Amino acid sequence: MFKFLKKKIKGAVKNISQEVEEKAQEEIVEMIKEEKVEPDTIIEKETKEKIQAIIEKEPKQSLASKLKEKVTTKKISEKEFENLFWELELALLENNVAVEAIEKIKESLKVDLVNVPLNKNNIEQIIGDSLKDAIKELFKDSNFDLVDKIKESEKPYVILLLGVNGSGKTTTTAKLTKLLQSNDLKIALSASDTFRAAAIDQLQIWADKLDVKLIKHDYGSDAAAVAFDAIQHAKAKKVDVVLIDTAGRMHSNINLRDELKKIVRIAKPDLKIFVGESITGNDCIEQATTFNKSVGIDGIILSKADVDEKGGTAISISHVTDKPILYLGTGQELKDIEKFNLDKLIQSLGW
Repeated sequence: MFKFLKKKIKGAVKNISQEVEEKAQEEIVEMIKEEKVEPDTIIEKETKEKIQAIIEKEPKQSLASKLKEKVTTKKISEKEFENLFWELELALLENNVAVEAIEKIKESLKVDLVNVPLNKNNIEQIIGDSLKDAIKELFKDSNFDLVDKIKESEKPYVILLLGVNGSGKTTTTAKLTKLLQSNDLKIALSASDTFRAAAIDQLQIWADKLDVKLIKHDYGSDAAAVAFDAIQHAKAKKVDVVLIDTAGRMHSNINLRDELKKIVRIAKPDLKIFVGESITGNDCIEQATTFNKSVGIDGIILSKADVDEKGGTAISISHVTDKPILYLGTGQELKDIEKFNLDKLIQSLGW
């Protein structure tokens, strides 16, 4: 997961570090040429050796204490930072990181790196750690636990899944059903994708496999009415959770979005989850943003995260929408859904 992004980020950080070190060496040589200080005023052997390695082809001159500081530390000016950040910015853009997220990363790095004395012995680590912290800041901080929330809430707890065609909503609905069943919760499904007969049939297959009740109407019927009936069934049968699978609405289709608003108005879901394909990059982020503005979303599930080599969607979407990532889809099996773990994502990027 995110292998390409990991490679690009590590390469950019390494190159930036080398440029910083080379610039620092040039500054030291210039100081040596300008200084008129007697020999042997530098006190540490290690520092002398560093200076000697830099100036072995230069006339041997003594250095003041400020030169010692130059050898051991480096300050990056704002102009230098702008030039250095360009390579990292390209790496992030190539990997589908949204412009808004890149700007946030840039702001964070500026605070950590510009005009701050940096130890030359571990420039690469300093820049890498700063970048890691900047990426962490992009994520909506959430201790939200779906299972705990359901167990402490009034029943039935209603979850609406929304997104565009082909994003994996129906499969994700089945995965969530399996996950919640494993926590001793009773589930009912609402086949509110009434635009495609095949969608109802697909959800019926999952319902049979999972041994849960599927509430469905005929093809072309009112999707909001199906959701209403599912909730009434859940109340009568003391079902804990209703999962509403909706039709894939293109985020640009106003009429279909209006119908989704009707479902929200009738069903009054406790949780609205946007399901998007991690591999679609900025398209996924644009979809989530549009749905959030239209009906509001409470959380995000990214499908196909296991085959996403770039990772820009995962890095960007929480920051752009200001909503937490709840789960990652990591395969086609029912068990292939993971609770989102920020530390694990950061590790996948090489830290």
